[in-house]
Amino acid sequence: MTMRDFEDSTLWRISEFDRVRERTGTSGYAGLARDTVLSPTLLAELNGLTSLGEFPDVVELLAACLRHREPALIYCRCEGLIWPITVFPAEGLYHSPRNILQAGDRALAALQTGTVEPPGVRPPGHWMFERVATKECYHPLAPALWALALRGPSRDLIREIGGFAAYRALRAPASEGLPTPGALGGAAAQLHRESAPLRQIARWPGMSLERGVRLLNGLYLTSNLMISRTHPNARRQPDARELDKGHP
Repeated sequence: MTMRDFEDSTLWRISEFDRVRERTGTSGYAGLARDTVLSPTLLAELNGLTSLGEFPDVVELLAACLRHREPALIYCRCEGLIWPITVFPAEGLYHSPRNILQAGDRALAALQTGTVEPPGVRPPGHWMFERVATKECYHPLAPALWALALRGPSRDLIREIGGFAAYRALRAPASEGLPTPGALGGAAAQLHRESAPLRQIARWPGMSLERGVRLLNGLYLTSNLMISRTHPNARRQPDARELDKGHP
């Protein structure tokens, strides 16, 4: 399934979305959020990500929201449509017209982000019940974060966890219902038993630098990664050229 399989009634076309924002300063998705703002600390981090490129990385944006435990509405762009995703880190939920897990690999790999705004809806059980959407639009956050890390557009290690480090998985992802296809299963199991740097993980059977990056990003986003800067196995983050040349 691709984004084209989603109903246009729940996802705006980018051209119409941009017209509404130019005319009103907001969108139909965030129409209820005029009296709320993002925190200065989260805004500062998001502005830093925006300065790195026209479209900030969706995994980095989500990681920032999780670190600050702050809800946010992220406008994603895919195949001519706007996909609004509101994350609620404290509740472990996200709100979206469509479940991220219903998107195919091609759709997730093409995902780009636009602007980030305060949420226009509230999580279930909130006292401002008039801003709580229908329950069908709320979904568990962890499986979506895992899917975006493993199948999304990002091939770079989240900045917060990069550098000189050794990593260890706190739990087996499969025990939480998170799929570990192919070599990722063995790598996740080994990382649950021992600490290792990225350069070592990338050389495990069936693994590569990209697969190692995606695994570590997924573990971090699902609060399942222990990072040590002082562990004896800690090493500097490698790049693909180093691994190709066989550097240790």
